[in-house]
Amino acid sequence: MILRMFISVFYQFLSILNFLCTLLCFEVRCFSFLVVMAHFSTGDVSYSVPEEMKRGAVIGRLAQDLGLDLKQLSARKARLDFQESRQYCDIRMETGELIVNERIDREELCGQKPSCAIIFELFLEHPLELHRIVVEVQDINDNAPAFPSDFIKLEIRESADRGARFSVDEAHDPDIGINSVKSYALAANDHFVLAVHTSADRGKYCEIVLENELDREKQAEVSLILTAYDGGTPQRSGTAVIQITVLDANDNVPVFTQAVYKVSLDENAPLDTVVVQVTANDKDEGANGEVTYEISHISGKDKTVFGIDPISGEIKVKGPLDFEESSFYEIRIKAKDGAGQAAHCKVLVEVGDVNDNAPVIMIKSLNTPIAENSPPGTEVAIINIQDKDSGSNSKTQCSIQQNVPFKLKPSVKNYFSLLTDEHLDREAVSEYNITIVVTDEGSPPLSASQNLQITISDVNDNPPEFDRRSYSAFVSENNTPGSSICSVMAKDSDWKQNGTVSYFLIPGELNGLPISSFVSINRDTGVIHAVRSFDYEQFRDFNVQVEAKDNGSPQLSSNVFVTVFISDQNDNSPQILYPSQSGNSFMTEMVPRSAQARSLVSKVIAVDADSGQNAWLSYQIIVKSTDPGLFTIGLHNGEIRAKRDISDSDAMKQNLVILVKDNGQPSHSTTCSVYLLISDNLADVPELKDISTRENNTHLTVILIISLAAVSFFFLTFIVVIIAVRFCQRGKRRLLLDGAVAIPSAYFPTSYADVVGTGTLRHSYNYDAFLTTGSSTSDFKFVRSYNENTLPADCKINKNGSPELDVQNGTEESLQVVI
Repeated sequence: MILRMFISVFYQFLSILNFLCTLLCFEVRCFSFLVVMAHFSTGDVSYSVPEEMKRGAVIGRLAQDLGLDLKQLSARKARLDFQESRQYCDIRMETGELIVNERIDREELCGQKPSCAIIFELFLEHPLELHRIVVEVQDINDNAPAFPSDFIKLEIRESADRGARFSVDEAHDPDIGINSVKSYALAANDHFVLAVHTSADRGKYCEIVLENELDREKQAEVSLILTAYDGGTPQRSGTAVIQITVLDANDNVPVFTQAVYKVSLDENAPLDTVVVQVTANDKDEGANGEVTYEISHISGKDKTVFGIDPISGEIKVKGPLDFEESSFYEIRIKAKDGAGQAAHCKVLVEVGDVNDNAPVIMIKSLNTPIAENSPPGTEVAIINIQDKDSGSNSKTQCSIQQNVPFKLKPSVKNYFSLLTDEHLDREAVSEYNITIVVTDEGSPPLSASQNLQITISDVNDNPPEFDRRSYSAFVSENNTPGSSICSVMAKDSDWKQNGTVSYFLIPGELNGLPISSFVSINRDTGVIHAVRSFDYEQFRDFNVQVEAKDNGSPQLSSNVFVTVFISDQNDNSPQILYPSQSGNSFMTEMVPRSAQARSLVSKVIAVDADSGQNAWLSYQIIVKSTDPGLFTIGLHNGEIRAKRDISDSDAMKQNLVILVKDNGQPSHSTTCSVYLLISDNLADVPELKDISTRENNTHLTVILIISLAAVSFFFLTFIVVIIAVRFCQRGKRRLLLDGAVAIPSAYFPTSYADVVGTGTLRHSYNYDAFLTTGSSTSDFKFVRSYNENTLPADCKINKNGSPELDVQNGTEESLQVVI
């Protein structure tokens, strides 16, 4: 008993061991097959995977096999480019693994082809790089064998001899190789056995062989169960029921005129086009000789493409043909007589390509906007051209339609790079609409176009430009601080902040002060404002340099000069230069009584700090004078002349009040007093003290006595000198005095301009002084330098003719006589 159990266990162990060895051998064969297939695949990298893998399953380490850094995959925008619309695979950026993205069905993808591969490309940018990837799809046993019909009807005459063979529709398995149909089995019965055959055309097929004769009277119908098995693991099978009707003898089967029909057909063939007509003959007569035709097998997706006339055997086009979908069709035709005997033939249809697909333009990469300072040759876009046609119909030519600064450069395979062809200028053209046209070489040629909108981004390459080379502004003096003077404007053809202009004053000095203390500028508008009130008499114009800067990086700028002219206003009154009106001293002119009408007596010199008509001065004697009718004054030159001949009845002391008025609006004026002494004898000079006495009643008696004594002393000394000189020059003729007065140039302030015709006397306008003909002390001429030795306003003259400084109290007046 124990021995028996041991033997049983031992046999079980041997069975398990045999199964493991069988499985190991199968895996070794599969691995060897995968290695061999990978070896014979072509591409940068090849993989072999079984079909029907789950989504997300890893196919291979793509990045590692190509020697790529994982960081480059994301940075270089790695992606897979499939020719078909379905994306069977994808790349996992984190690990660089190639994974399954969609269900891969080898039968749907490749049908009965012995090898099936998915070919696509790994696309990398910056720089452009392509890798061809080949994924070989291996068949798995995912399909069971199937008969064309679950019921196979046969009619066999009872006269059939033993050993007669009857063909049965073979089972078809979409799988290939070992996973296809490998064997058939017939369920046990009393009449038939199964004969299995192998042929190059049909693969595994079977026939039922009559083993025991039929007897219609005993059994009119015979049902057989036929099972087809494939060679996969696990093994799959399909069954069909053979329904045999026993008839009278039919000893001939139909015979086709050709075993294989080969035809060619263009893909644009219209519907109902006759592809080919198959013909089969049956030597039997009657119903046994009537042959009908049917399509016994065609790929599932092609069943709607072709149809056959069951009577005539004409195969016609019933659906659209597309070379790009399928370029080859294999059709199995069955010819059956009336008794059910059948024959088979094969129709091979080769579809010819026509140019029915226009090229397709695919933008793989587009870099926009592009900077205007990009150098020529900068890559803007990567373009892929695809044409589903084949041969010359798929060859294309790519070009740019417009005249634009871009060009197309062929890259790898059907890829083109769009490059800049010359320097760009956003200010000239900010945007380009480029039309890319692709034309194939078919007949007739087909074309396609694609519009690309490329925007040029701005860089700060243009400085601001003023609308004028220089500016001039006019402002009146005494202006209100803060008032606007003028505005400057600069434009920048750049964009946004590169074209935003700000205005600044360039630092400088005016009269030792910074220019910013005179004017300011609005940074945004360019309006220049006055910071202070201007004075025309201080300066008449000045220059300001304005800088315009943009807000770009690097910042660009430009400068412009603004000249500000200050216009004069009548804000200064005339100023009397001669006779001097300062202090308590006064000047007296001596006029000989022999002076005739129009004789020049004196001159009033006045200036006005204003300019133009504001400095045009006019002179007139006002009523407050001692005798306004005795003298007249030039309206514009200030010369005081005798209006008539001076008589003895005229008062010796004359006080003229002169009004000096400018021509401004409103006009300003000032007055001065001119003291004239009408006398032919210098002895009358002391009497001038009466004038001083009338002007100032505060003089002390002692001071008057001392002054009178001093004047008398100087006068006597002067008389002696004159007599001595006269004795030496006895022969000289007497010179008559025309009443000229010496005007010292020192009276002109340095700040006054010499303006001809404005009423202001020139510095060189001087007069010579002569003694009168009626003088009893002298008849000669004093020759002096009037520019240096003219008596100052605070000096007096004594009788001997020498000047003397006033040493009296500052509140007292000093007498001054000009000869």
